[in-house]
Amino acid sequence: MEFLGHKEVHQDQSGILRETNNSNKRYMFLVGINYMLLFVGSISSSLLSKFYFNHKGDSRWVSTCVQSAGFPLLLLPIYLPFYVFKSTHRKPFTRFTPKILLISILIGLLLGLNNLLFSWGNSYLPVSTNSLVLSSQLVFTLITSVIIVKQKITYANLNCVILLTLSSVLLALGSSHDRPKGLTRTKYFIGFFSTIGAGLLFSLYLPLMEKIYKNVYCYSMVVEMQMVMELAATVLATLGMIIDGGFSAIKKEGKNVFDLGEQAYWLTVVFNVVTWQFCFMGTAGMVFLTSSLTGGVCMTALMAVNVLGGVIVYGDNFGGFKVVSTLLCVWGFSSYLYGLHMKIEDEEQKNKDSTEIDEQRFVL
Repeated sequence: MEFLGHKEVHQDQSGILRETNNSNKRYMFLVGINYMLLFVGSISSSLLSKFYFNHKGDSRWVSTCVQSAGFPLLLLPIYLPFYVFKSTHRKPFTRFTPKILLISILIGLLLGLNNLLFSWGNSYLPVSTNSLVLSSQLVFTLITSVIIVKQKITYANLNCVILLTLSSVLLALGSSHDRPKGLTRTKYFIGFFSTIGAGLLFSLYLPLMEKIYKNVYCYSMVVEMQMVMELAATVLATLGMIIDGGFSAIKKEGKNVFDLGEQAYWLTVVFNVVTWQFCFMGTAGMVFLTSSLTGGVCMTALMAVNVLGGVIVYGDNFGGFKVVSTLLCVWGFSSYLYGLHMKIEDEEQKNKDSTEIDEQRFVL
């Protein structure tokens, strides 16, 4: 029996109901683990990025590299279950065909470009503009999900998209005073269009991965594909650093620019690498186990949590706009979760009814 994410292969008619319950428990366990990774990774990477820039860090290449350079960490969840815990019979990278390898590399290069665009945008744009642009990502994701994976538009997901978009707009309006001093018009437009491009790429990335994951054998292959993608993204960022002389700039930044010293600088970089891995792995897992739209909803909903993190850790102002934004975010995300809960209950009831009919036929 192999756990496939949404389904399990059943071999015994009399044990269908028991096997389905086991499948649901494993499924919910994996969903919980991946959302926790996304939750911790999103908040931590956001706070650490702000910490980096607060202490005079300003390298776009560092910001790009840390998002994917932690790919070797994925070797642990890939090899430990088979060689140490003996919890699976599937050897790592089994059924990892040349086609899957090529797809993973191409998507990884797309991810690397997305990381670079995000870094350019973050280095130039104020928080208010970034929030406005990022809020549009969820709308793009809904559109691309409808086109690529035939996502059905329901009251729950449409209501959630509207509320989370309004939440992000209010968050941006409440952060209008965050505009950096001395930002030139040219740099502003570079940052703006870079962030627009990154948002469009990521809204394409999510449903594209959902479509690819439908042909993936099991959850372990998702982790393996993620490692190859991030390796490709890291190679792209490394080549860019070499061409631009980025390595020497990083050393100089750590020694002479970062105001907390070289040791604190490298600790900040290392922790950023780890937390970004949590974020991306959580996103990939959510897309595989649920849908691209759910992954986009979860990421957008965490924007409000990131704001609260900034208030708690850095003492950021928490005015009226941010209060209303947070409430809208909670409302939208809760309505989406309720819609998912009702959908799961309906599917379980249908499976139960189908099981009872099959058992009656089996007895007859």
